[in-house]
Amino acid sequence: MFALTFLGTSASVPSVERNHPALLVEAAGKRILVDCGEGTQRQLLRSGAGFRRLDRILLTHGHLDHVLGIPGLFSTLGLRQTSDVMTVHAGPGTLDIVVRMLAGLWGAGRAPIPVAFAPLTEGQVIDAGDFTIDCFPVRHRDTDSFGFSFQSPARRHLLPERLASLSVPDGPVRGELAAGRPVVIAGRTIDPEDVLGPPGGGRKLVVVGDTETTDGLSRHAADADMLVIEATFLDRDAATARDYGHLTATEAASFAAASNVKQLVLVHMSGRYEDVEILAEATRVFPNTRIAADFDHIVI
Repeated sequence: MFALTFLGTSASVPSVERNHPALLVEAAGKRILVDCGEGTQRQLLRSGAGFRRLDRILLTHGHLDHVLGIPGLFSTLGLRQTSDVMTVHAGPGTLDIVVRMLAGLWGAGRAPIPVAFAPLTEGQVIDAGDFTIDCFPVRHRDTDSFGFSFQSPARRHLLPERLASLSVPDGPVRGELAAGRPVVIAGRTIDPEDVLGPPGGGRKLVVVGDTETTDGLSRHAADADMLVIEATFLDRDAATARDYGHLTATEAASFAAASNVKQLVLVHMSGRYEDVEILAEATRVFPNTRIAADFDHIVI
């Protein structure tokens, strides 16, 4: 299960209703921030999420609307005397921007909290046991941009009626069967296949920040339960979208349809459009689309 809290859903210029980009993803007791635009720490408080157990940030790229909230967040965590190490995952160029930003405020190699910098290369970023995070390169205006794929494995659960029919008692033997190991009861071997149901419960979440094209991304987004991706422009302004390295709502929806995702969530909303215009354009191509608003909470 993945729980998403949208902390900022605006494009580069915030509005009264939308803060700069940031997304909190929670899974298996872990809390991970994707991007940290200006004002993210206040959005964490306003959403009720707070700062607890927050020790990892994934950055899609180094544009300022996605990273300027880091110094303020770190300063507040320092005042709260957190001892946790904050790990920042990003492309090397993006990390360089963050390192220089922090050094300009507190001096080289210094920050209000312990910080570790982890440069991204395509492949697995985190294996948390109950879920994994992979990253993949994204093209956006000569930045070292990355998208992220969160996946929890499908699991097989014990079937109560089969356990009862085979007289499998409660306790460690059921744990052995659940783990895929046969057990012997009263001289009789019971195989896990005798009591396990079909695989189920696996989930896939894909988050793509700013991107000028979806070419080459389908294999990463394929069959996702949810795709979160930008849709900064409408199709009538496709030429401007190209100039600024962004997608239109039609392009985002077409990518979702081609990738066989179950639900599309659009972010990075521009104040030049009404939400209803963006949604109408996207749903013509991919009906199961929604536009995220600040503080929306979605569980996969």
